Amino acid sequence: MWHIVWKRIERELLLTPLRLAPAARRIRAERWLRGREEAWKLARADGVIVSYGKSGRTWLRVLLSRYWQLRCGLPDSLMLGFDNFHRRDPRAPKLFFTHDNYLRDYTGHRDDKRDFYNSRVVLLVRDPRDVAVSQFFQWKYRMRPGKKDLNEYPPHGAEVSMFDFVTGSAGIPKIVSWMNGWARELPRIRELHLLRYEDLRADTAGELARLLRFLGEEPTEDELADCVAFASVENMRKLEERRVFWLSGSRLVPKDRSNPDSYKVRRAKVGGWRDYFEDPEIRVIDGMVRDLDPVFGYRPLGVPGGVAASLAHGD
Repeated sequence: MWHIVWKRIERELLLTPLRLAPAARRIRAERWLRGREEAWKLARADGVIVSYGKSGRTWLRVLLSRYWQLRCGLPDSLMLGFDNFHRRDPRAPKLFFTHDNYLRDYTGHRDDKRDFYNSRVVLLVRDPRDVAVSQFFQWKYRMRPGKKDLNEYPPHGAEVSMFDFVTGSAGIPKIVSWMNGWARELPRIRELHLLRYEDLRADTAGELARLLRFLGEEPTEDELADCVAFASVENMRKLEERRVFWLSGSRLVPKDRSNPDSYKVRRAKVGGWRDYFEDPEIRVIDGMVRDLDPVFGYRPLGVPGGVAASLAHGD
């Protein structure tokens, strides 16, 4: 707990003098500080969950939280966050959740994933087309202005259509580049578990069991069933509406109760990106995944093979 307090103090000490500095300098300093915090956690973690934003990380976090709530007798309202469960019960691991977007600003390792080579890594991925649409809603309704500047999203208040966002520099091209960067490095990761969001949706209990075994656990069928029920879309919406996880910050708290698009849990639909676009736009967006490394199994519509493509069609 002491490092959290010190982190806040140190942040104020280092960033306060930069409030009048050029924006680019403030952003570099903020990213460096966040990268150093990530390096600190990575060095101490028993495992690391890596994902691009809006790839289902909160859902996975709730699934894992429920498992260790059951195993360790912890409150339903407690959400797993690095070492908070471990401090209450050493049987729970220290899990580092990251979108891998700040660590390199501290370590300087921008062209590879050497920072993760010797870690136990869970790489959670999702179809970039669904991610990009979900990112649009995150940017429009939930993302803080400073976070938009920090990660090169369109500025706060900008009028950007969903199609322009999804096909622009903050959308699919950025997601595909991130995923391809990881694809090149997968053989170098000492312990790796690749988890597709679509597989987790299709067989939640089975995929959760495989993940927990990778993390050194032996879950029971009853535990898995409880986890699946607790982290269902319907129950997570109820948890969000009731602000059950308010102690965990804004991760599962609606920004505007009257606006369903402002909720963290929206539709959780595989292949739902197509519902927002006309046929000509769908063809453009669909073609943007052609350069994605095939290791992830995502293909343009109509191309055989690919886990997500078949699931999206209900096969």
